[in-house]
This record gives sequence, C-alpha cells and structure tokens, in this order.
Amino acid sequence: MVTMDRNLAQTESAAARAMRVCVLGSTGSIGVNTLDVIARHPGRFEVCTLTAHSRVDALFEQCRTWRPARVVVATAQQADALAVRLRDVGLASIQVDHGAAALVSAAESDEIDAVMAAIVGAAGLAPCLAAARSGKRLLLANKEALVVGGAFFMDAVQAGGALLLPIDSEHSAIFQCLPEDRSTWGRRIDHIVLTASGGPFRRRDPASFATITPDEACAHPNWVMGRKISVDSATMMNKALEVIEARWLFDLQPSQIRVVIHPQSIIHSMVMCRDHSTLAQLGTPDMRVPIAYGLSWPERIESGADALAFEGLRDLSFEPPDAVRHPGLGLAWEALGAPAGATAVLNAANEVAVQAFLDRRIRFDEIHAVNRRTLDGVQPETGETASLDGLLELDRRARDGAERIARELAP
Repeated sequence: MVTMDRNLAQTESAAARAMRVCVLGSTGSIGVNTLDVIARHPGRFEVCTLTAHSRVDALFEQCRTWRPARVVVATAQQADALAVRLRDVGLASIQVDHGAAALVSAAESDEIDAVMAAIVGAAGLAPCLAAARSGKRLLLANKEALVVGGAFFMDAVQAGGALLLPIDSEHSAIFQCLPEDRSTWGRRIDHIVLTASGGPFRRRDPASFATITPDEACAHPNWVMGRKISVDSATMMNKALEVIEARWLFDLQPSQIRVVIHPQSIIHSMVMCRDHSTLAQLGTPDMRVPIAYGLSWPERIESGADALAFEGLRDLSFEPPDAVRHPGLGLAWEALGAPAGATAVLNAANEVAVQAFLDRRIRFDEIHAVNRRTLDGVQPETGETASLDGLLELDRRARDGAERIARELAP
C-alpha cells in the first residue's frame, strides 16, 4: 500500500472542496447505502457519476435525486432509453454512457476524487484497476478485485499512489483496529480473526442441504445484502473470499488469518497483537459504518447507523467453523497455497455455481462440487496473472469449466 504521508496529503488536498464521488454499482445495497451516508453530509460530497448494470429504473430515480454529471449502464439500448427519460424530466445535461470501457473511463476520470467500487464479481476488476492506477481514493467493496487480481492489483495501487480503503465490514474492522502508520502493521500483528455469522443454516442438518431453495439461502439473519453475496454467506464462500482479500490488504501470510463463527455480528473482526492483546471493532450490523469511515478517513462522520446498546446485548458467542456445513471455506487457504491465479479460478467457479443455483439448475449442496472440481481442473498458465488481459482470459477459462460442470450436475 502507499505510504501514510502520501495518503494524508491526498486527503488534505481534497478537503478544501467537496469530495467528488463515483459510485460503481449505485443501485445495489452498497451503492444505496453510500448515497444514504452522503445525503447526511450536504456540501461535503458531490455525486458526480453513478453506474448500474440492470436496475435502470432505480438509476433513473437516483439521477432525479442526485443529478450526476455522468451515468453508465450496461448496453446501448439501455443508454438510449435512459437518455430519453432524462431529457423528458429536464435532465438532458446528464451524460449517458454504456459498456465496460465507459466504466473504466468513469473510474479514472480526472473529475473524480473517490470511487466506491461496489460492482459485484470479476466485472469490477477493470474499473478498480483504473481507479487504482489513477490514484483515487478507492473504497473497495468489490472483494473480487483482490481475489482475482492479487499481487497485480496491489502493484497497481502502489504505482498509482491510490488510497485503498476496505469497505467489507470485516476488513474495515481490521483497518480500524490498526494505527494510521501502515509501516508498523507487520511489527504489531500476530494474526487476525475474521468473524462470520454462520449464515442462515448454522444449525440446519447438512443432510437437508439438498432441498435448500434460493429464497431460503438469501434470507440472511443479520445483514441485508444482494442475492449473490447472500448465497455466498450461506455457503461461507463469502468468508473464503474475504480470507483471500485480507491476505493482500494487510500483507499477511495465509497462516495469519483465522475465521470464527460469531452469530450476533456485533464484533466485526479482531486483531491479535504480538503481545497477545486483542483489538476488536464492535457495532451494529450496518454497512453504513464502514462506508462512512471510508468516505471520511482519517476522520469519522455520522453514518446513520444505530449506536450499540450494550445493556441490550444478551451474549456474545463464538464457535469454530463447521467443515461439514461449510466445506468451501477451506478452499481459501488451499488456493492461496497454490500457484498464482488459483484464487481467480476459485472466484470464477463460485460466481458460475451461485448463479446456477439461483437459476435452480443445481442444488445448494452442489455449489461446493462445482468450485472443488473447477479449482482442480483449471490450471493458470505461465504469465497469465501478470496482466489484465491474462487475468480475464483465466477468468473466462474457469467460467467455461465451471459451466460445463454445472451442466453435468443439472438434473
């Protein structure tokens, strides 16, 4: 990561005016919560760019509220239709673009100070890289950028002088427990502990997993999230991806990352120091807290989240992960120990498997089978992880392999 002096200089240079923000994935849960936090601080932030993949109606309403200079959608047809609607309500000045290249252009624009990277999946890698290379304040809610990009992505952050701030609640918690001077982190940390709720099936008999429906898997007990990440939480593949992300964010060895089940989601993660002191970040399960911290760092601003009422807490409990219920969790350390690129294969396989489950083409308990077989069957080629094109080709090969396996498993 870049040095603390450079990070602080970037923050101070933008303090004299409103921070100009681009929200990649503005209609998803992270994007909506980001706009909610921004709305609480008139004059401090300026929403300049919003993007959406399929929820164009929601994007239209956001345009009416925020009047950004630019929006990006997936297709030319969507862009044309949205431009007409905006013109009809007197917002013809909003520039409407479409496609992957437009996302990259939006993320690297000189008119932007901060990028909230909330596009789900590997599709967010290219704009995240663009933001990193152009030295933005990069609020990383897209964990796949690090899971797929790994060292390549971190090199781009360093070379571009970007300020990389984690938005996942667990990684934000770790970040909040550490001093601003990142050069001291290695001397302080013995290991970190990522907490996990255990999802909706923590007590369910694994013998019944074959009958789990998409709606059941998306009913998270603590957090309100999109369908893909909700399924990942139910399988604990979300935690596997977070282990991989933490390895790169905090420059840790895989053996320095542990996971514990904490059903109440009050402690969001912990740092075990070398003297065996434990530092933890606590709060209500509300994504506006890490979002507000990312937007305002090194300050703290009102997030809109409820304060934690200790007198109302019945208990804080912890238990080890269950390898029978959540076999995919162990794939994180396995992929980190494999040749570079294995984590990208795992991520691609999981995206395909989750979508196949949501489409009711495979069973819930077959998600792990797709991930396991794809990780075994797709091998990264020499040099494939050294460029964006190579990573995207690896991602494509892994998706193709995972899709073949999903078709084999389909009834």
